[in-house]
Amino acid sequence: MLKKIIFLGLILMNTQANELKNEESPYLLQHANNPVNWLPWGEKALKKAKKENKIIFLSIGYSTCHWCHVMEHESFENEEVAQVLNKDFISIKVDREEYPNIDKYYQGIYQMMNQKSGGWPLTVIMTPDAQVYFTATYLPPKAKYQNKGLDEILPDLYDLYHNRKELITTMTYNIEKAIKKKSLLEENTSITLDENLSSIFVSQITESFDSKFKGIGEQPKFPHATTFDTLLDIARLTLNFDAKTMADDALTAMAKGGINDQIEGGFYRYSTDEAWMIPHFEKMLYTNAELLETYANAYKMSGNKFFKKTMDETIENIYARFEKEDLFYSASDADSDGVEGKYFVFEYEKTLKALEKEGFSKHDAEVALVYFNITEDGNFEEETNNPYLTSHEEPENIAKIKELLLNIRKERNYPFVDYKVQTSWNALFINGLLKAGENEKALKSLDTLIEKLYLKDELYHQVIMGKTPKVKGYLEDYAFLISSLIEAYQANFDAKYLDLAIKLNAQSIKKFYKEKQWMMSDDNFKAIADFNDTPYRSAIAVSIENILKLAHLTDDYDAYDLASNMLTLHAKQINQVPSAIPYATKISLMLQNGVVIIKANKENLLAHQKEIDELYYPYVLTKAVKVDDFSVCTMQKCFSTNTKIDKILGDIESKRF
Repeated sequence: MLKKIIFLGLILMNTQANELKNEESPYLLQHANNPVNWLPWGEKALKKAKKENKIIFLSIGYSTCHWCHVMEHESFENEEVAQVLNKDFISIKVDREEYPNIDKYYQGIYQMMNQKSGGWPLTVIMTPDAQVYFTATYLPPKAKYQNKGLDEILPDLYDLYHNRKELITTMTYNIEKAIKKKSLLEENTSITLDENLSSIFVSQITESFDSKFKGIGEQPKFPHATTFDTLLDIARLTLNFDAKTMADDALTAMAKGGINDQIEGGFYRYSTDEAWMIPHFEKMLYTNAELLETYANAYKMSGNKFFKKTMDETIENIYARFEKEDLFYSASDADSDGVEGKYFVFEYEKTLKALEKEGFSKHDAEVALVYFNITEDGNFEEETNNPYLTSHEEPENIAKIKELLLNIRKERNYPFVDYKVQTSWNALFINGLLKAGENEKALKSLDTLIEKLYLKDELYHQVIMGKTPKVKGYLEDYAFLISSLIEAYQANFDAKYLDLAIKLNAQSIKKFYKEKQWMMSDDNFKAIADFNDTPYRSAIAVSIENILKLAHLTDDYDAYDLASNMLTLHAKQINQVPSAIPYATKISLMLQNGVVIIKANKENLLAHQKEIDELYYPYVLTKAVKVDDFSVCTMQKCFSTNTKIDKILGDIESKRF
């Protein structure tokens, strides 16, 4: 009898499942049993909307997004909402990590329509022929949080399209017009990069810098890794003390704060408060990849052991939670058992007793909890605590304390981990590993990434381990992988990495660079890439950096001119708001100040890798050639040749080029 009940239950589950059940995306599969008749993005869904003259309800999110979970539970599991959507709309679900081009395009429309930054879940309402006329983020089934409910919005949007055609025509026309205007490339060849670009950047960052709690802006507060990386470059170029101080102060505050998992290592996505205490608890591979690189650069400059410790703990956590067969999963959720932060937080009394049970005196246990700011009142919901470091001295037995706190966590369920492997984010993390000096780990992962996602001369965007990749690579996949290949060549001078970087770079330009603009994808969906480092570094800026570096490594003057012209086309934007586009600013400073390339035989370069790596000048490349001495060149000239490394390093540091 029990077997029959289970079998009938499975049949009912299958009949309820919508078309997302056939998808590989972890995010889409989370919605496969919603009563909403979801369709995946594609021609089938778009043609169905047009054929049936139904409005398109497009919802974009990702698997570890807290508010996406909230909206699913409240709205998409709601039978009344589902009934309206199924009757009057064609509902399409998009995983923003599977289709970053689609997300970028509609986020841009949201920002234009609402005059504020977007986010997830993103809700887009379109006419049957896919013309946008309404955008929003999270929407509840009924009005709350100062948001209208879907019970009001959906009937209004239905009425607007079917009964007020003139208004809809005007709205969609104006939106389309604004989109086209925004996408036009403003060419002005008379504008060049400002000679005072570094000063402008530092000045703008100073204006937005939080002098009290450190970091950029107010709550919610994001890590802004590329901003601090660019400040570090400026400090190295100009000896600007303010630039270095802002970067070091922010990196220290984050590493001590609640945005850094003080027990297991690894950074959460952002802080909900301005003091870095309470994070949004999801962990993204890209956040940790970029911060790993920035902490590595900061450590190289200062020798700050706390930065080194932060790097090591970040790497350890990513390997513990995300690593699979030398590659890395995408993210972990903020929620555990449906409760945000549940896995990560601590109750005071329970934690105190656990420490005492393991032999700590009450005094020592209390000292430990004070150090991690675990208090009776709590700093998070329901009198729980998210650990962050206070100004108190670190307890002597800190390793044992952290082990016991981790054991308390182990009694709970770890949040969902998004198990897809993305080329772009893996390449970012590999780059971070290389910058951190973890060459063996990094090269092993890089070789595996190429083996799994570069098949028959075609680069793919992502893969579910054990399956064949389906989604072809985007601009960001090419850009970040090429960057890691160049960095890998710098690590061991294996020509296979440089050769593949050259090959992929040519493919990238051919696929994505159209009429002086970079496209996010090589398909019919025309999403123009931009210089914004949100939520991670700009793929355009990295692409231009790759072209510039490869030009120096291959003595390709045409490529050098191409990279230079690509930046000059955007000089007006870079000069006006460099702080808003930090990675593009970083590459502009690289072009302005010049890349220098050290050439020597492979054995000499490897023997002196540490001294070369410790150079204060930030824009240095190395190339293995069959000569006995060292030479140093820019794109325009060679300016130092000697058999002794100290002499040529001195010439670089004194900027005799």
